[in-house]
Amino acid sequence: MGDQRYNIHSQLEHLQSKYVGTGHADTTKFEWLVNQHRDTFASMLGHPNMLDYVAIAENESRGRTKFNLMMKMIQPCGPTPGKGAVIVQDTDKPPTAS
Repeated sequence: MGDQRYNIHSQLEHLQSKYVGTGHADTTKFEWLVNQHRDTFASMLGHPNMLDYVAIAENESRGRTKFNLMMKMIQPCGPTPGKGAVIVQDTDKPPTAS
């Protein structure tokens, strides 16, 4: 039983070192979300029928949809929180009272 646990643990460590998206003990919630979003966008780009579905739903061409998905992959969840990220607010709109 103990040998199996060690074997599974070493296999998991190998996968985590080989593939970025598998995560590790120090993976933050933000990093996990970024990996999930990028995997989803990559899957949409890799499956032509899914790309067609998204293009029809957004009323855009396949090329434009492909471009938009590629651009979303750069920062799918916005800037990294807490690491000096500057959040730009829209200055054209006056602040609303709550």
